[in-house]
Amino acid sequence: GRCFWLKVHEIPQAGRAAKGKPVVNLINVAAETKISALVAVRAFADDQHLLFATKNGTVKKTRLSEYANPRSTGIKAVKIESEDELIDVQITSGTNDIVLATRHGLSIRFHEADVREMGRDTTGVKGIELGADDEVIGMVVIKREANLLVVTEKGMGKCSPIDEYRVQRRGGKGIITVHRTEKTGDAVSIKEVLPDDELMLITKQGVAIRMPVKGIRVSGRNTQGVKLVNLDANDLVMDVARVVPEDEGDVAADDSVEPVSVGPEDEDDE
Repeated sequence: GRCFWLKVHEIPQAGRAAKGKPVVNLINVAAETKISALVAVRAFADDQHLLFATKNGTVKKTRLSEYANPRSTGIKAVKIESEDELIDVQITSGTNDIVLATRHGLSIRFHEADVREMGRDTTGVKGIELGADDEVIGMVVIKREANLLVVTEKGMGKCSPIDEYRVQRRGGKGIITVHRTEKTGDAVSIKEVLPDDELMLITKQGVAIRMPVKGIRVSGRNTQGVKLVNLDANDLVMDVARVVPEDEGDVAADDSVEPVSVGPEDEDDE
């Protein structure tokens, strides 16, 4: 739950297959420290906020300007309860809509205004009510008229219009965002995407697979989606990033895929 500062030019450039430089050589953290999120900041504007999300469904909003004074040892950014863990941090305007997604394929959309502003050393409020053994795997701050992409650990993915995710009150159980089956496995990532965006899927075995969003046909919210990548027997998708399109990719995927139909939407998915 601590915050550190690092200028981009201090990070050494490296090739795609390079291991990179240990974080302990860049900022003053212990070797066992886990980095939960990176936020690019140009100016610490007083009208912007940092929104924090934890795996147990807590969210917290604090003015960005409260993080404007760097210290080599870092500062307290958010208070994390025992058995909880920070999973994402994003800059917001104070008026965005927020989507939280869970490992079991549920999601909730609520107004950012429902999250009251707090100081740095605070825990936050409940963003979503989680079921047994479930946890939050991602947060989207809606900033564009786009689609929501959900990707599962077994390489399935689906794009659905944001309008299919109706606004609810913060702290509810949410609705189905991907139909979870043995074929799909658990959800691992949710992103806001446009057709011209490109994706990078990172697998457990360190494989990076690049593909265009436009190749994923838009389908309903309560579907299991389409096969995005063929994985080796013991490999799983671990994370997904939205990248700037370039001429050359890492591993090309099919230009188009067809969604797997799961039938009508459940009546009791709320």
